Amino acid sequence: MVIPRESVNGHVTENRRIRPHPLVHTHMAGTECMDTEFAYWIPNVSGGLVTTDWPMDTDWTYEYNRDLAQTAEEVGFDYALAQARFFGSYGANKQLEALSIANTLAAETEELHLIGAVHPGLWEPGPVANFVATADRISNGRFSLNIVSGWFKDEYTGFGKQWLDHDERYARSEEFIQVLKGLWTEGAFSFDGRFYQYGHDVGGFDGVPSKPLPVQKPSPKLFQGGNSQAARKMAAKHSDVLFMNGGSLDDLTAIIEDVEGYAEEFGTEPPEFAANAFVIERESEAEAEEELENIIEHATDDAVEAFKEQVQHAGQDSPEGEGMWADSDLGDLVQYNDGFKTGLIGTREQVVERIRKLDAIGVDIVLTGFLHYDEELERFGEEIIPAVREADPIEGEVETEERTTEVAGAKVAGQ
Repeated sequence: MVIPRESVNGHVTENRRIRPHPLVHTHMAGTECMDTEFAYWIPNVSGGLVTTDWPMDTDWTYEYNRDLAQTAEEVGFDYALAQARFFGSYGANKQLEALSIANTLAAETEELHLIGAVHPGLWEPGPVANFVATADRISNGRFSLNIVSGWFKDEYTGFGKQWLDHDERYARSEEFIQVLKGLWTEGAFSFDGRFYQYGHDVGGFDGVPSKPLPVQKPSPKLFQGGNSQAARKMAAKHSDVLFMNGGSLDDLTAIIEDVEGYAEEFGTEPPEFAANAFVIERESEAEAEEELENIIEHATDDAVEAFKEQVQHAGQDSPEGEGMWADSDLGDLVQYNDGFKTGLIGTREQVVERIRKLDAIGVDIVLTGFLHYDEELERFGEEIIPAVREADPIEGEVETEERTTEVAGAKVAGQ
């Protein structure tokens, strides 16, 4: 439900949403506990999670990421998401390929769920289906896939691939997912689509074979990104989890409600929802904001400007002109998935309370990134995750109107 209101100042949302709290998982008889899950961005590309010259403790190498994954598993993270990048962007001049690093980290862990990533158009769904099924068997059911419809035009044209219009990229991704699911659940599979045709002229076979099948049933979990209307419809039809760029409670609620509405229209089960958040947890709110100011004031300006130019092919390029990065300024883009906006910036208590509010509007997974990965990921797992899981969920209606503060040009919700 949306209640119109007048704007109090330039930093306050113009609508007030009241959202009923979703069902909460019962862990023990008679008790309701928070069941929020936690993921982290694997830093498998150089430059960290923020485009800045401010000192950071992170590394893109395999050895570093192996140790980080084992730490993340030990301190309670549920998922690790690999970044899919081939050309240098936002300072990411070195890249460990996403499927490969996710698979190797799956082999180096025992409980952590690894998420690889592919771009339809750069990858064919047939070989990817076999790769993911193989990785799922290696990890005993701990491998999933993120479908990235694509915003970086140069990666397509540079590899000699056709660059499609915004909504056509999502249409191709929908077929990509249909092919994956068919190959993972059927003994032999045929498909006739606009972008993919499978199962014809296969000598000796009735359809395309794909064995062995994955461990997870009916198939490995499929994630996707995107905030546009095309992305929301795709999530409602085909995906298990929608990754949302960072945003205020009102921004995230609008996406969740849209996707749930589309799912009702299509007669499907709505996906889970994951929100991106860059975490700056310090002893005081002032210290956290000072860290954010330093990150932004020392931003690598040329790289951020180039990134702003590249992402014009994302939400701004959709028919409605809305979606990922459509309203992001340079300060926001220093964290390249709008992670500052979500507001996990402050003291431990403030971060926990913010996660309670995210849970209350329907966010199932919090996708985290850090400046100093070694220290901060471990501390988050040891202090924040247990505090969240011991916290009481917010009961009743949730008011999503909140003040958004600008810190060094970046929008931070809930401050």
